[in-house]
Amino acid sequence: MDLKFRVAGRIARPVSAVFEEVVDPQQLSRYFTTGGAKGRMETGATVLWDFHDFPGAFPVKIVEVVKDSRIVLKWAANEPGAAEPYDTTVTMAFEALDDGRTLVTIAEEGWRETPAGLKASYGNCEGWMQALCAMKAWLEHGINLREGMFK
Repeated sequence: MDLKFRVAGRIARPVSAVFEEVVDPQQLSRYFTTGGAKGRMETGATVLWDFHDFPGAFPVKIVEVVKDSRIVLKWAANEPGAAEPYDTTVTMAFEALDDGRTLVTIAEEGWRETPAGLKASYGNCEGWMQALCAMKAWLEHGINLREGMFK
């Protein structure tokens, strides 16, 4: 069993605008990191993501950024009770579509093949799909879907 997932959604904005809304911490904080994001996503950087509904800043290690194309990051697997902490890998891909929209795909992998790893992967899959919905609502309509969503 290989614990990984992939979610995707289409955003009615050009790829350069969507990509910038993700790498810019001020923009990301408006629809996703409700407690704030610190640091621009750049290859080799470590940024902090904080969420009001899940307090505590999460360090996010940026492995690779290819402008308007891809972001690869690593962050701690949310697996309570793991014998040793470990990271999962998230890959965000941005594809310009012929109709002017952007296809955003988010994949995550690397959980240990345990019941707790499976549960953690399901939780992150849910979270990333909600992040895509929040991104779409914010970029297309200026609505913050995350506010009050979890608490």
